[in-house]
Amino acid sequence: MLPVDDLGEPVPLPDRPRRVVSLVPSLTESVPADSLVGVTDYCPVDTTRIGGSKYPDVDRVLALKPDLVLANVEENRAEDVDRLRADGVPVWVTAAPATVPQALASLRRLLATAWDEEPDWLTTAEQAWQHVEPTWATAVIPVWRRPWVVLGRDTFAGDVLHRLGVANAYADDPERYPRPSLDDLRTKPKDLVVLPDEPYAFSATDGPEAFPDTRCVLVSGRHLTWYGPSLVEARQVLKLR
Repeated sequence: MLPVDDLGEPVPLPDRPRRVVSLVPSLTESVPADSLVGVTDYCPVDTTRIGGSKYPDVDRVLALKPDLVLANVEENRAEDVDRLRADGVPVWVTAAPATVPQALASLRRLLATAWDEEPDWLTTAEQAWQHVEPTWATAVIPVWRRPWVVLGRDTFAGDVLHRLGVANAYADDPERYPRPSLDDLRTKPKDLVVLPDEPYAFSATDGPEAFPDTRCVLVSGRHLTWYGPSLVEARQVLKLR
């Protein structure tokens, strides 16, 4: 019986994938580097670029003759996944994890199924994120502006902050990524505004000026929103107090 991805779709994997294209930057650094032949423009690997996550050049992906493409249900378009599968390319689609343990469990299953591997960084990250600190602050966490988009319910990054003792002011919102007005953001009860540099590149001159009455903390988006080897050091990198 064929293995299935996070969405339950069968994936006709080779014995060990050797020509992998990653459409997900946060997955790219998790897979064996010697297997990667194509990555997005935002991936931290030096190999063939195939465009962005949302709009990859599918023809370029096909030209690389991959034996596996990695995608994510939230980051990649279903039509691109469907076209790759229609052309006979195995595609493993990961779910959008709501917690750190879910994210690491998804990676563990992918690596064990495709490469029969359990890298040291994976067990180290699992151990590092078991502990949940007592809540000491409530934060608004924008991930985009023009329009403003913030973390809402059931997000990986929200759980990272929860484990660091920071509650999400929009955790009870019915949307995973609400789009509140700036007035709503300013009046929302909070102690902090957490501004990652990814996916939107918030900086000292782009973001904090919108919240003059609240302490703003600039953080590494890779360590807040990606799950993979970066989680080993993320707990030390994400300094919020």
